[in-house]
Order: sequence, then structure tokens, then C-alpha cells
Amino acid sequence: MNPEQRERSEREQAGRVLPPVACPDPAPGRMGVRREHFLSEVDRQARSRSPRLALWPRGRWGLVLGTAVAAGATVAVLGLGSGSPGAPRNVPPASAASVELLERAALAAAVTPQTKVRAGQYSYVKTVGHTSVLSETKAGSMELLREDEGMEQWTSVDGSERTLRRKSGNDTLLPGTPGRGDLNSPTYNFLAALPTDPDALLQRIRDDAQENHGTGSDSTTGPDQEAFVTIGDLLRNGVTPPETAAALYRAAALIPGVDVVPDAVDAAGRNGVAVVRTHEGERTEWIFDRSTARLLGERTVLVEDNAWGKAGTVVTSVAVLDSGIVDEAGQIP
Repeated sequence: MNPEQRERSEREQAGRVLPPVACPDPAPGRMGVRREHFLSEVDRQARSRSPRLALWPRGRWGLVLGTAVAAGATVAVLGLGSGSPGAPRNVPPASAASVELLERAALAAAVTPQTKVRAGQYSYVKTVGHTSVLSETKAGSMELLREDEGMEQWTSVDGSERTLRRKSGNDTLLPGTPGRGDLNSPTYNFLAALPTDPDALLQRIRDDAQENHGTGSDSTTGPDQEAFVTIGDLLRNGVTPPETAAALYRAAALIPGVDVVPDAVDAAGRNGVAVVRTHEGERTEWIFDRSTARLLGERTVLVEDNAWGKAGTVVTSVAVLDSGIVDEAGQIP
């Protein structure tokens, strides 16, 4: 199949997995421009890439692979994008289907009414889902357990107040205040201050990823996978300014290796279409509503058998049920 035929096939796939949404189509020529950018970016990376090791990825939903001893058992929490050292080389640019889907998601986000936010308010998010825990029993066998990730959380928009988390009916004030926020613990004001140019935004995220997951960092993920995971975390944060959300989707379309899975189910049981990236035997999926292109949730699926389970096992899944801006912690939109 020549490049033109492949491009046409991918566009047909995009049309099948995500019907047109109620917002304008991408501007003429946008897809071609993006495609050229992807190809030049991959070529640049192929010339400059060097072998790298690296850290376990960061994130909000039990993303660190670690150990703890409890009741005589050793426990390890599975991280998104974790795996053995090394990263694949010569990764192709994002597929045309994923570019199309992400552009529609960006357009849908851009026309979302702008929320007027003032100091003293909170961003609210309600999620359901689970992370996986691999436990070594007293008998020495390994057991895969699930930990509940259902919760409600209120985060100060300007980072001046402590974050309130409600889980299993219990309220907890997290230690310290968010402050200005950062890519791992964003506040609304931090998100609003991020660049809205996709290239500049991706560079900002990649700089952070390169510092923490690049050459010489002992990382297993590498900057591209870490950038994809970071963008997913930011989008799932709860309330993201429309322009920032649109820029995040378009930045994700610039990451090599991004593709589409036509059918995926989120932690709330909702079917959708997913933008995905596979790394070291794990596929990170962002699941979108087919008709609105709204982000429903995220999950990690094994594509290879390993200690965490057989291929096809959903090891981590979190769905966003509600979000908004409220005046007080504990208040519902």
C-alpha cells in the first residue's frame, strides 16, 4: 500500500469510528500541514535520538510502580506506561485517523462556553475506576488485586487553599496547598496560563519530560510516552479552559505513535472510540464519546502477556462522571 492509499484508508477509518460532531470541520489544509509536521518531526528525532533509560512515569492515578509491606505481603501498584528499559525507535507519526479524531475533540472543546472563574473558587471532578495492584502473598504466589479509584475532589483554582478529597464517604484535606500548580498537580489558573499554540505547548511538556525521562534519567518511558501520559492527565483533571483543552488535543496529534482503537469501554461502562499510544506492551487509551467527541475517561490495556496479566487485561481505568467550577469545597456543580 503506497502512502496515498494508506492516507485514504486511515481517513476512511476515522470517518467510521467517529461520526461528525456538532462543530465546524477542520479548516482546509490543516490535516496536510499537520501531516507534514509529523513527518519532519519524526525525521528530526530519528537523526538526533540516542539510547535512553528512565524513570517510572508520573501522574495522578497510582502511576508509580513501587513496593510496600502490609500484612506480610509485598504490593506493587501498576503505573501507566511502565515497562522494561528502552524505547522503540523509528516510531511512525500519528495516524490520520487519530489526527482527525483529536482535531474534532479540539473543535468541540474550543466551542465549550468559557467558565468565568474567580479567586476563592474550586474546580470539581468526580471519577470512578480502578488501578491494579500486584500482591505477593505469604505463600509466595502473586495475586492481582484492584484498588478503587472512585472519588470526588475539589482543588482551589488559584492554589491558595488545601485540596478536599472525598473517597468512600470520607473527606480528607490533602497536606499543603497546590500553590501555583505544575504539570503533575495542575490548578485551573496553571492550566489557563499554558501556551495555546500546540507546538509551543508540546515543547513545554516535552521539556519537562526530557528533564525527568530523557537521556541519563533511568526512565523506561521516554519523552514521547511521558508527554502523551501527561496530556491525558491534564485533560482528565476536571475543568480545563476551552482554549487550553483544544491546544492539548492538537499537541497530542503531534506525538509520534498515536493511533485509534475503534471501540473501547470506560470505567463507567460507556462505549466510545479511543485515541491510543502503545509503549512496552501497554496501550494507554483516551476514550471519547462518538457523537460529541467529549473525553469520557482513560484506561490502560495490556497488549502482551506479562506479570500483570494476559493480553487484553484492563489494568487501570478511570472515567470522569462530572466536573465544574464551584464556590466552596464540598459543593456540587
